[in-house]
Amino acid sequence: MTTQAPQKKWSAKVTRESHALDLEEGVFTWKDPKRIARSLKKSADMSTHRKASPLSSAMSMLVFYINRAGTNLDDDQRRILERAKVALRKLYRDD
Repeated sequence: MTTQAPQKKWSAKVTRESHALDLEEGVFTWKDPKRIARSLKKSADMSTHRKASPLSSAMSMLVFYINRAGTNLDDDQRRILERAKVALRKLYRDD
């Protein structure tokens, strides 16, 4: 029986090295959901590497971060990020 070394977190690498969106540093730690949404929208709209619509790409990065953070994400920041999802949808709807 062979034992395998634990795999490193692939999700951290995706967040760090993804070329789909160029995110502002610390965007997911900000306290203003509208600011987070505006930043994600700007990144998605400017991206030339994304494969989906700007809204879908921005939302995917936000959901990916929320899921990746899991139980390490405190309740207040989780609420802020959930409100950022609503703000992001509104930004694209109002475009």
